[in-house]
Amino acid sequence: MLLLIGSVFAGLAALIHVYIFVLESVRWTHPSTRRIFGTSAESAETTRPLAFNQGFYNLFLAIIAVLGIVIALTSSAGVGVALMLAGTGSMLAAALVLILSDRSKARAATVQGLFPLVAVLLLVLALI
Repeated sequence: MLLLIGSVFAGLAALIHVYIFVLESVRWTHPSTRRIFGTSAESAETTRPLAFNQGFYNLFLAIIAVLGIVIALTSSAGVGVALMLAGTGSMLAAALVLILSDRSKARAATVQGLFPLVAVLLLVLALI
């Protein structure tokens, strides 16, 4: 049961990171995205290549988590959990880096890190 619930939270974390990918790699210079990140048009244009690259990191973490979910629920729980932990653990680590580097980003770090935290805790408990 813990594996199933952990997988759900890993899936939710993946969805959030796909959304972040879209914001950073596809919609970075759009006014609504600039409002979310608090950037000006000039700043968004200047940082566009960095955001594009960073967005793909978020997408790759989501893919790792989703692959882990599929593998855990269809063929190998151990391999799947390892992949889910790699993806969600990295997401959680990134959220920690964000909050430790800039306390004003606490809300963003919470959005980015809450589901991965719950997933990691549940998946570790499922292994015990």
